[in-house]
Amino acid sequence: MSELTAVADHAAEVKDSASQKAPSAPASLIDWKSIWKPLSVIAGIFLVFFWLPIDSSRLTGAVIESLALARWYAREHVLLCLVPAFFIAGGISVFVSQAAVMKYLGAGARKVMSYGVASVSGTILAVCSCTVLPLFAGIWKRGAGLGPAIAFLYSGPAINVLAIVLTARILGPEIGLARAVGAVVFSIVIGLLMHLLFRREEQVKAEAVLHMPEPEVERPLWQNVIYFAVMVGILISATWGPPAEPAGLWHAIYSVKWLLTGFCAIVLGVLLVKWFRVRAYKVALAAAAVLLLALVFRHEPLIGFSAGIIALAVLTTTTRGETESWFLATWDFAKQILPLLFAGVLVAGLLLGRPGSEGLIPSQWISGLVGGNSMWANLFAAVVGAFMYFATLTEVPILQGLLDAGMGKGPALALLLAGPALSLPNMLVIRSVMGTKKTIAFVSLVVMMATISGMIFGRISA
Repeated sequence: MSELTAVADHAAEVKDSASQKAPSAPASLIDWKSIWKPLSVIAGIFLVFFWLPIDSSRLTGAVIESLALARWYAREHVLLCLVPAFFIAGGISVFVSQAAVMKYLGAGARKVMSYGVASVSGTILAVCSCTVLPLFAGIWKRGAGLGPAIAFLYSGPAINVLAIVLTARILGPEIGLARAVGAVVFSIVIGLLMHLLFRREEQVKAEAVLHMPEPEVERPLWQNVIYFAVMVGILISATWGPPAEPAGLWHAIYSVKWLLTGFCAIVLGVLLVKWFRVRAYKVALAAAAVLLLALVFRHEPLIGFSAGIIALAVLTTTTRGETESWFLATWDFAKQILPLLFAGVLVAGLLLGRPGSEGLIPSQWISGLVGGNSMWANLFAAVVGAFMYFATLTEVPILQGLLDAGMGKGPALALLLAGPALSLPNMLVIRSVMGTKKTIAFVSLVVMMATISGMIFGRISA
């Protein structure tokens, strides 16, 4: 019996040792969670190129329209609109103290003052939804409250005096008045709603400003006001477009736009010497070079304007101190915003084309879906307007064509209230500045309010 027990114990020991020596199954080396997302993207891109209908005339036309829109944007907006806006935003970032911005536009500022100033800013700035972005990023990074900053972001391109006057003259006084009133109300209401949605973050900002010391400023407020007025003067005069009729005050201003731009540039040169410690001989040499090029190429004013931009960049980078900081802040805004803008412009051109031309989405689809005054027609008009890119004043002739094709007045107003303030490039940049949640909330509020306003206006004007 004892022998049997010993044999059994020995067998058990042999089994245990064999099980210990047997190699266990190795752990998987594949982390599927980190693989499936990029694999899906690669597979999707592969399938797109594999089934790409390269022989389709609509696709090739859409690609050409996309590149044409990007070329037009580079020629008409980057130098004349965006670069001055970048310099203004850089100036806000350097010359305007954070405490001063938070005092007048911060979360703890008086609502009447902050929203009042922000909601009418577009009457001064004749900018599009992309040009306003560097200015918005400037005041946002200096501590402006979310509500006033959003009101400024919307009102900048929406409450353009020239656009409202052109709307009233071409599309009718009813739509012009509704656009003006709706844009002001929109900017305030959307700003207040954004403040309420993110009130916890705004409360933290308001508490922070209470503990912020009084800033030490390089120069008095009135000097900064003059400097920014001159920069805004350059932006407005350089981007002043031709009016619908070759007569009247707007045409008179347009005929001397480059003289006004040159005058503002001369004043800026004087300010650089007096207040920004730039050597007078540097400014004189730069001014002489710019003037010479402007005279030689007087039929191509963009060359002289480009030379002025290069001269300003050289003057600011070769002078130590706050002017150098001004250029660096300007460059930070440019490298953050420009790539996203061009990517958005390419996509917008591919899908929707340029004014008068088609992209992948046929224009008759759009015109056929915005007739009448149904909720769907207004919602569709607001969504299309939100994603389509409109340069300053171009939305009016586009809408004129859509109205002639049967578009209802309600959807027309919905597109006018959503279109100039938003675009796909605009959304990409806003997301990089203030995050995904706030961008989705802002876009949703604009589309929703534009839809409701279009339905109300459509019933009133019926």
